[in-house]
Amino acid sequence: MPRFHVLSNADLHCHSTVSDGTLAPEAVAARAAAQGVELWALTDHDEVSGIARARAAAQALGMPFLAGVEISVSFAGQVVHIVGLGVDETDAQLVEGLRATRGGREQRAREMAAGLAAVGIPGAYEGALKHVGNPDLISRTHFARFLVESGVCNDIPEVFRRFLKEGKPGYVEHRWAALGDAVRWIREAGGVAVIAHPARYAFSPTAEFALFSEFKTHGGQGVEVVTGSHSDAEAARYAEMALEFELLASRGSDFHSPAESRTELGSLPPLPAKLEPVWALLDARVS
Repeated sequence: MPRFHVLSNADLHCHSTVSDGTLAPEAVAARAAAQGVELWALTDHDEVSGIARARAAAQALGMPFLAGVEISVSFAGQVVHIVGLGVDETDAQLVEGLRATRGGREQRAREMAAGLAAVGIPGAYEGALKHVGNPDLISRTHFARFLVESGVCNDIPEVFRRFLKEGKPGYVEHRWAALGDAVRWIREAGGVAVIAHPARYAFSPTAEFALFSEFKTHGGQGVEVVTGSHSDAEAARYAEMALEFELLASRGSDFHSPAESRTELGSLPPLPAKLEPVWALLDARVS
């Protein structure tokens, strides 16, 4: 049996200040260890520059670590996130693909700020920048933090409902990576591709089936079943989807911030026993 096959507390989805989290990689590592996480992955959006720091911190804490990334993908008119686990973060194709995916974020951010200014919210670009750890990765979350800080909204969900969803004043579409490219970058960098938090996508049953089918055709191997934004019923649904599509199951809090995240690192329920965990494939990639 693989060394990490039997685990009760793997957390394989979280973010640091390298993307849109509020804690440095070292602080996320310390928090994960304090919460009893037995296998941890840092999965910043479209960026792997925090991996070396995260790995060093995890090793110092004696906590097994997987290099990860969360890639933004355009599929059927929506943004879908694909997590890569156990990747070689120095792989040239992966690094270049992520660089290309990040491209255009600044222009998008300026257009978002212009939309907000048009409805009486000036200075949003500069305000969002104050919350950015990595200027290449300015995102809607950074704008949301500015709008809460400014008193325009009470919390981040309200910001998204009123200003940052499709059809709202601060929404600007961005063309992300293709699904097949993202899966290929992950696989060729030695990793396993996982569909992140599938219940968050407002797909029809037909579109969802197409996502899972195309993902599997491209070589995707896993799906997040237990994650911070899934209800118990949604976890049960995607457990069945994992079995139907013969996908490995992943577990991750999607932690961003002590003040904002729905779920603390390491606090999720276990995967259903009938599923094969994604980490069973990743022994050789654990450091």
